[in-house]
Amino acid sequence: MDVQAELEQLRLSVQAAQDEVMLAVMFHENWKPAAYDVELHERMGTSFATHSFQIIRMALRREVLMALMRVWDKDKRAVRLTAIAEVLRSKKCFEALVHARAARINIGPDPIGDMRSALEPKRDEILRLVRKYLEKGDGSSILESLRAIRHERLAHRQTGQPASAPGAEATEEQIETFYQDTLEIVRLLSLVMGHAFEIATDAAGVYRHHASFFWAAARGERTEGHPNFRRPSLG
Repeated sequence: MDVQAELEQLRLSVQAAQDEVMLAVMFHENWKPAAYDVELHERMGTSFATHSFQIIRMALRREVLMALMRVWDKDKRAVRLTAIAEVLRSKKCFEALVHARAARINIGPDPIGDMRSALEPKRDEILRLVRKYLEKGDGSSILESLRAIRHERLAHRQTGQPASAPGAEATEEQIETFYQDTLEIVRLLSLVMGHAFEIATDAAGVYRHHASFFWAAARGERTEGHPNFRRPSLG
């Protein structure tokens, strides 16, 4: 594949990664209050409605993990952040990207040099974050744990002995770090597309705001305001 074809495939892969991460953000921002909002938990209480609440919370978490793992897929037909990183690591491809981006702007006495200086730190940070979750990286066990969960329980339902060792599953804190790192990688991939993709500050804030209204309206039937509420008898 020639360099231009590689760059075109890179843009398609980045666009797919952005789309997938947006799904992860939607699910995550709606799941988080269901998982951590103490007042919401108290409001739901132990009513019949709480059963559906728990199912929705579980489904949202499942979809967050599935969306994240699709971005880190190993299948060559799928989005692979590792494959995107390999293209950016290639000096020839990166230089072609610099020239393509500089040609679109063509400002200043040295547009190519200026563009290279602007893109290199972003490229290096992407490579650092991807490397963190590869073999021997600080976060490699987190990715392998989530991959095992996906293979054994989410995408498939294995009946044999699980490959993951008991107690080796990633913690919620580790998953949150992995989620935030993945968002940051995809945000920085704006260097390929040439336009900002501020997920954490823009998109996540919007979905977080909307989620707050949805969960604020959640009521158990034992809570005043619920359509099936019946005031307890004093007797």
